[in-house]
Amino acid sequence: MIDGKLSLILPAHNEEPNIEAVVRQATDVLPTLFADYEVLVVDDGSKDRTGEIADELAAENPHVKALHHPKNKGYGGALTTGFTNATGDYLMFMDSDRQFDIQDLENLTPYIGSYDIVAGYRIKRNDPYYRFLIGSGFNQMVKLLFQVNLRDIDCGFKVFKAEVLRGMDLESPGALINTEIHAKANVQGRSLVEVGVNHYPRLEGEQSGASIKVMFRAVLETFRLWGRMRGYVPPDGNIVVAPASARGLVTLGAVMLVGFATFVFLLTRIARRRD
Repeated sequence: MIDGKLSLILPAHNEEPNIEAVVRQATDVLPTLFADYEVLVVDDGSKDRTGEIADELAAENPHVKALHHPKNKGYGGALTTGFTNATGDYLMFMDSDRQFDIQDLENLTPYIGSYDIVAGYRIKRNDPYYRFLIGSGFNQMVKLLFQVNLRDIDCGFKVFKAEVLRGMDLESPGALINTEIHAKANVQGRSLVEVGVNHYPRLEGEQSGASIKVMFRAVLETFRLWGRMRGYVPPDGNIVVAPASARGLVTLGAVMLVGFATFVFLLTRIARRRD
């Protein structure tokens, strides 16, 4: 058992079918791994009963806290609210859609305390193939722009020493918060280890991360973050790794240009065959 307190942050937007099961499993497992714990459910402007269920669970168990956004602030906004209100020595976040199993935290515990960040990666991603392709492409873009080398940067199953996140001024409202966290931690030379975790199909609720609107916004936010990171200086002023790569931006632009040209070429070939 780890001698310290873990704050588990559960961002939840319209997760009425899932949130109770996720919280109850967490309150069963966490006391077996940590000396103390808390579960923070961040109801991110849900239109269903997510917030009401979170309040009921909090009233039932003093280790559970319900936090509410009157309007949806996005995944990043929900996590930031959780980080601000967490009191643990270690901060963890996990998606609330039951695609992760809190029991897998046991695989991360041998590294907690020895590393600043213990990042899960999905051993086998149980999402439609197009989400896998989008995720793989995004990982490569992050490597080029921010010199952050993770197998699965957007995996929603990670544990941090509290000091890593409490000193960060996080601005990303959406899923790009993962990139922002790791880019800023990388500048400071924070230690990191990756551990494989299971990933399960979503059984209830809806995913929105692969919509055209969400993807377009994510790309724009990525380049905005790159611009901000170019002048980023950590609170302690200690820069171990350069904040963002100009060479990476040029390389990414070339790759995107080649990719677009290939796409146009293939469309042209298909059109000619039809004629």
